[in-house]
Amino acid sequence: MPYPEMMVAPMREDLVRIGFEELRSADDVDRVLGDDDAEGTTLLVVNSVCGCAAGAARPGVYLSLQGGTRPDQLTTVFAGQDLEATERAREYIAGYPPSSPSIALFRDGQLVWFLERHRIEGSTPHQIAATLQNAYLEHCG
Repeated sequence: MPYPEMMVAPMREDLVRIGFEELRSADDVDRVLGDDDAEGTTLLVVNSVCGCAAGAARPGVYLSLQGGTRPDQLTTVFAGQDLEATERAREYIAGYPPSSPSIALFRDGQLVWFLERHRIEGSTPHQIAATLQNAYLEHCG
């Protein structure tokens, strides 16, 4: 059962205020990730209400985008809230079990990199930022 929207709105805003597009329906996800002619890179953050999302994932994502190479498009779904959108997004993250928070990087419509929750838990925002920046250098340049 989703949390009240009033409770999660600030958690959504953490990413929206830095330029992320919320994908709140399966159609939104398909519009962005289902384009067979997609070019460029798309970062997808599977947001969550958990402590590691608030204390590590969202701040790490923010830090990773400060200067330098970065993805062309920034998107997010909210696990446990936008159920249909999250389920559809996970279909594009083939080969990995559901994980939230998590961070996926797509290039030309194909998943090229994925950071699962177990690699986020226990990490600092700076460690996550460095991991993301290395992925950006490898796949977004």
